[in-house]
Amino acid sequence: MGHLKQRTLITATERLRDQVAHALRAALISGELHPGEVYSAPQLAEDFGISATPVREAMLDLAREGLVEPVRNKGFRVTEVNERDLDQYTEIRTLIEVPTTGRVTRTAAREDLEALRPVAEEIVRAARDHDLIGYLEADRQFHLTLLALSGNERLVETVGDLRKRSRLYGLTALDQRGELIPSAEEHLELLDLMLAGDAEGAEQCMARHLGHVRSLWAKGSSDKDS
Repeated sequence: MGHLKQRTLITATERLRDQVAHALRAALISGELHPGEVYSAPQLAEDFGISATPVREAMLDLAREGLVEPVRNKGFRVTEVNERDLDQYTEIRTLIEVPTTGRVTRTAAREDLEALRPVAEEIVRAARDHDLIGYLEADRQFHLTLLALSGNERLVETVGDLRKRSRLYGLTALDQRGELIPSAEEHLELLDLMLAGDAEGAEQCMARHLGHVRSLWAKGSSDKDS
């Protein structure tokens, strides 16, 4: 079948299902699996050299994240994201994350904010090292941990779901041009403003950051279409 590069899956600490899901996310980011195309669990299982069951379970996990969708009697189609979707995701995130950032700046303990610095630094390191999986994980951890400081679990769940549905869009092309690095560095700028108690500045920085992310998505889309 030859859809995926050979990967070593089994370790002592991870379930096979989780490892397959991780490998499939990497394949989506790298472009080995293409938006709009349908892949069957048996085909992918052959690439991995394992049974179809953990692959099917992993694909169901990805379906819950909005990354693929089941196709009856065929397998799973990789979800396509259009410009309207991205505009709406960004609008909702802006409505939630900008004011929440200001509120957290005013109310969070300094040590809780300082705990975000290693994560912000990891985002920058991953961007410089072209580690897209590491970049996405650290970026997710930073934003959701920041939001969690508001004490609103449903708010965190909502943004987490929006991120899952948009996080892979155009990432490889942006990485190849080095445009992930400026976006990564904005996390450190934001954290410094929050630690300085500048709630208004932090809100402006978050709004700029989300707008920057949306413009990067647009560039990623134009690269894929060219």
